[in-house]
Amino acid sequence: MSPTVFVLNGPNLNLLGTREPEIYGSDTLADIEAMLEEKAKSLGLAIDFRQTNHEGVLVDWLHEARVTGAKAVLLNAGAYTHTSVALLDAIRAIEVPVIEVHLSDPAKREEFRHISYVGMGAVDEVKGLGARGYAVALEKVARL
Repeated sequence: MSPTVFVLNGPNLNLLGTREPEIYGSDTLADIEAMLEEKAKSLGLAIDFRQTNHEGVLVDWLHEARVTGAKAVLLNAGAYTHTSVALLDAIRAIEVPVIEVHLSDPAKREEFRHISYVGMGAVDEVKGLGARGYAVALEKVARL
């Protein structure tokens, strides 16, 4: 059985492909999931790919990653990246490596996006590579 990587996506990412494509690209979340499934197979990994618009659900899923023995978590927390101490606390509590993923580069965007609570707990980050960033993050997991 292949080690499992949780791929957790936060608010508004269900709108990818139509939401501000000039910032986030034209790939849908389903496109990203399909690409990542292929990449995972080539790396000997399995993925558990999820999306929610609710902060508490992300916290619950981080806890679940610990309980189920996930190898790592790729987390694109969307706007919660910049606001959620609860996600930071969950990341620190689970003892599962978390890699922060962003389609755009928050450091090149509005000032309020420059702080990352997720990043304060994550072991690494991938940002500004569009959908390809998820594959780069998965390659980082394979090297853990």
